[in-house]
Amino acid sequence: MPTTSVLWFRRDLRLADNPALVAAVEAARAGGGEVVGLYVLDDALWAAAGSNRLAYLVASLRALDATCDGRLVLRRGDPRDVVPGVAGSVGAAEVHVAASHEPYGRRRDEAVEAALAGAGARLVRTGSAYAVSPGRLRTGAGTPYQVFTPFRGAWLEHGWRAPAPRPREIPWASLRTDDLPDAAPTAEHLPRAGEDAARRRWHTFLRDGLATYGTDRDRPDRAGTSAMSVHLRWGEVHPRTLLADLGEAQAGGAPADDVATFRSELAWREFHADVLHHRPDARARPLRAVVPDDSWATGAGGDSAFEAWAAGRTGYPLVDAGMRELLATGWMHNRVRMVVASFLVKDLHVRWQRGAAHFMAHLVDGDVSQNQLNWQWVAGTGHDAAPYFRVFNPVTQGKKFDPDGDYVRRWVPELRDVPGRGVHEPWKLPAPPEAYPAPVVDHAHERRVALDDFERARRR
Repeated sequence: MPTTSVLWFRRDLRLADNPALVAAVEAARAGGGEVVGLYVLDDALWAAAGSNRLAYLVASLRALDATCDGRLVLRRGDPRDVVPGVAGSVGAAEVHVAASHEPYGRRRDEAVEAALAGAGARLVRTGSAYAVSPGRLRTGAGTPYQVFTPFRGAWLEHGWRAPAPRPREIPWASLRTDDLPDAAPTAEHLPRAGEDAARRRWHTFLRDGLATYGTDRDRPDRAGTSAMSVHLRWGEVHPRTLLADLGEAQAGGAPADDVATFRSELAWREFHADVLHHRPDARARPLRAVVPDDSWATGAGGDSAFEAWAAGRTGYPLVDAGMRELLATGWMHNRVRMVVASFLVKDLHVRWQRGAAHFMAHLVDGDVSQNQLNWQWVAGTGHDAAPYFRVFNPVTQGKKFDPDGDYVRRWVPELRDVPGRGVHEPWKLPAPPEAYPAPVVDHAHERRVALDDFERARRR
């Protein structure tokens, strides 16, 4: 009797370099059966995700369905019920997945594994969303890494497998499928979704952007980043593929420093996933306390400060440009993400968790480990954190990384008639634009308050 296997897609919405797919196809071929390509629209995740991520996911699933010859099986419900139900309906002995390492995913998979075992089937984990799976690297003392630089050294020394080949022919099974739900984004412009779009964007970057990445990546006024974060988040491309292509690019003459810088950014992504793997509480709790609890803005004052920040109405142009870019596109330049996060925590004294939640509500590339641990880095509460006394000056950052003011003018229309660097300090103009708000706080004063709070905590 033919043996059917199930491939349960999650954060691997692609066919190339997908070891779990290879394993599912090999199992099906060995038994003369077919592969059920399954995606579960998990009610718990659907309810918690921001509208931009949901809209992007729907578009990515449509693209995946097309590459699966129109036979991607969509089912909506609780994976603990849906996955065993689908496996049982086709007599599958194995459900193949890429391992999950985030807190919810691990709990879900353990429950599904138990349910499958009760029906005589297995959950087979092959690979993960990372070049080196979280939890694999340890210090010489056998403990998890808490500092990025030694982690990166161990990560580079460990290395990673070559990309898995895409199966030439996949015997997709045909099953009943649910319709994709509607998902309207709040942003006006979302990036094109799908594996093909990811590969096109990546190859464009390799051709046009890699050679200047080390300098241009910090410039929000230029298209200097790869913008691959959304494709990595949904697994439309695997980091192992990017690393292999970077190696080929360097062998072909790409500057070694730029390649190393990009590789290091991928290592940061894997470091944060490793931290969350070992410390799932980092999703919501600071890994260390750096200021007293009475340092944080609360009540109506804290709410009004947060609302001005979220709307891009703080009176600090670089901060406001970043927040408006987020609202318009579901994305924000990485340098600007650090500036706006620092401003919320250290100028407005609002807890980082509120900012992290706002980002997750709007970012297309919102990823729990990357988002939460990056916020903890800026807030100074993470393992490998920027010192709490490092406070980003939004004016200095604007002048340095948006020297002509082009980024600010693109996203803050009230300032489009202000020429040059003066756009970063509109309050100093002879006639400040009336439609643009005055600064909600004085940065120099709030920086001092933040540092005083830090010193209070140290003296306790």
